[in-house]
Formats: sequence, structure tokens, C-alpha cells
Amino acid sequence: MTAVRAIRGAIQVDRDEAALIVADTGTLLVEIMSRNGLVADDIISLFFTMTPDLASGFPAVAARELGLVDVPLMCATEIAVPNALSRVVRVLAHVNTDLSRGDVEHVYLRGAGRLRPDLAAGTRQSRQRQSRGGSSLSA
Repeated sequence: MTAVRAIRGAIQVDRDEAALIVADTGTLLVEIMSRNGLVADDIISLFFTMTPDLASGFPAVAARELGLVDVPLMCATEIAVPNALSRVVRVLAHVNTDLSRGDVEHVYLRGAGRLRPDLAAGTRQSRQRQSRGGSSLSA
């Protein structure tokens, strides 16, 4: 049964350059779509945030470059928490999917894996597959 689900993702970029923000956001979006078996028509909306140290470009440009031209997009600045992980682009994707909430795979790439080590590198999905007796891929 198809349901609306929210998928989170984040990626840490090397430096504040528009081309890097767009390229790395594109990498993140492709990975989210791939791991969750999504196509463009499944995506309802995307909400992006960036840490305050990233200001050279819009991460939503990556979505448009991937062909998501009719998907509502929004960008915002993440709150400036002292000592927080720097140079991070985050996304909250609202999607239509047949996946259960527990089977949705949230994606944290590069240094952003430190934000949610319990979800980074597919570790949650690996644990679920192991608990169901399935095979596990190592990270």
C-alpha cells in the first residue's frame, strides 16, 4: 500500500562553492532515490537546509538539474548551534512509497554520518536484514 513517508539525508561538502554544493546535493539526492527505489514521480516535495557557513549556492538547483522541475522545493539556513558539524546540506524528502516506515533508508554521506551514526552507511537496514535472517552488506 502506498503511503507518504519522510526521508532524511545529509552530506558534508568540502568548501563553500556553488558548484560543490550543487554537485554534492545531487549525489545525496541520487543516493536517496536509489536506496529507496524512488523515481521522480514519487517525490512530493524537498526541503533543504544548509549550515550557516554555506552560502554560495542553492541546493535546490541540484534537484532541478536532476529533472525534478515540477517538485516543490524550499531552502533554508540551519540554526547556528555552537560547535555543530560544519558545511552540511540536509534534505527532508516527502515521498509516495510502498516502503514501510521501518524500511525507509535515510542517507548520511561523508562527514554527515556523524550526525546520525545509527543511520549512516545503511547500518539500520543491515541490522534489520540480519534480524530477519537476510544477508548483510558491510559498510
